[in-house]
Amino acid sequence: PPTAAPRPTLAVRIALPAPATSVAWHAAGDYFVTACRTAPGASGVAVHRLSTGGSQAPFRRLKGPPAVASFHPTRPALLVGCGAGVRVYDLAKQALERRLRGGSGAAVALAVHPRGDHVLVGGEGGAASWFDLDLASEPFRVLRYHSAAVRAASFHPRYPLFATAGDDGAVHVLHGTAYADLASPPLIVPLKVLPAHGVTRSEGALALAWHPGQPWLWSAGGDGCACLWVEA
Repeated sequence: PPTAAPRPTLAVRIALPAPATSVAWHAAGDYFVTACRTAPGASGVAVHRLSTGGSQAPFRRLKGPPAVASFHPTRPALLVGCGAGVRVYDLAKQALERRLRGGSGAAVALAVHPRGDHVLVGGEGGAASWFDLDLASEPFRVLRYHSAAVRAASFHPRYPLFATAGDDGAVHVLHGTAYADLASPPLIVPLKVLPAHGVTRSEGALALAWHPGQPWLWSAGGDGCACLWVEA
């Protein structure tokens, strides 16, 4: 007879100074970074390593509580959303590399293109800002499709697709082609609006995750539902 699947067990518990607002894995899989809105003067960003069981705070203090953080996929860099901008830190030099300015309100969602040269930032003002790191520190394009804060953004790891999720309950799916030729700007085309989630206590669509090999999208919301979206 088939054996029952093993029950999941708690492997690691990490105490943070405040509730986590962001968790992101490094591409190599051994590290992950957390961000939490701590008191002024304290660092709310921590990097954790599974193989050693250790954690460290790479910054003593940040200007403003961080809402989101993510590793760069191809080089030792960390992106941190603080206030209305995103700071890019060189982890090898332990120094601030650049600031991404503009957008729509405080940065609360962050996604880095798999190639590493484009960044999507969601703001509390209801817009998602596409940054081309090879061109400027201001947005290449501001996508004003949501009527409430953009809580999640995600690039597909293989297909030219990306999505944003907002507190209006909607998930927007867009085509986004990033060309290697710097003379060719990114091609961004809206594809579909998914009425994904009901709004509960002002929270709509809160999280997104792409299937690694298929153009399928998971979304989760404040209504307590997780949805899998596939091509019709």
